[in-house]
Amino acid sequence: MNRTAHIVRTTHETSIDLALDLDSREPSRIETGIGFFDHMLSHVAKHGDLHLALSAKGDLHVDEHHLIEDVGICLGKALLEGLGDKRGIERFGAGFVAMDEALARTVIDLSGRSYLVFHATFSRELIQGFPTEMIREFFQAVANEGRMNLHIGLLYGDNAHHQAEAVFKSFGRALRQAVRRTGSGDVPSTKGVL
Repeated sequence: MNRTAHIVRTTHETSIDLALDLDSREPSRIETGIGFFDHMLSHVAKHGDLHLALSAKGDLHVDEHHLIEDVGICLGKALLEGLGDKRGIERFGAGFVAMDEALARTVIDLSGRSYLVFHATFSRELIQGFPTEMIREFFQAVANEGRMNLHIGLLYGDNAHHQAEAVFKSFGRALRQAVRRTGSGDVPSTKGVL
């Protein structure tokens, strides 16, 4: 079974074309027009052990909000579509990542229920023009559209770049574990459906 998805979303604010392959090791191609965001998404792909092809344009002259949130919407939709009925996956995943002085933890349950718990305070409001308040908005969109329980905690850190990188990498590591094939062919739930 191919675990792939292709999401195209066009609004008056953004235009996004996102292709996801959960089993491909092909290098990812990410272009959002926000350099730091591209850098963070490349960590999700690398540490999530997945292929992401993303081209996103938006009304950056207004604000970064629309583009970042809409990319999160598309990534969540792609994850949900790519996993299908979720037969034979691990379902749960956890990732801890240290980035120098910063430490982040992410725990995922691909439960079919959307919920985000996000505990992170960043040492700066902007990283190279990227508003750190948008990290929560991005993951809220991923959790909503991916129908997952997503718990993210930035446990400590001083450097905002390190803090953000640890968060995105820990999400990638947790996602990699949650989507891992177990070989069972069963839906990992006593209900028989996720």
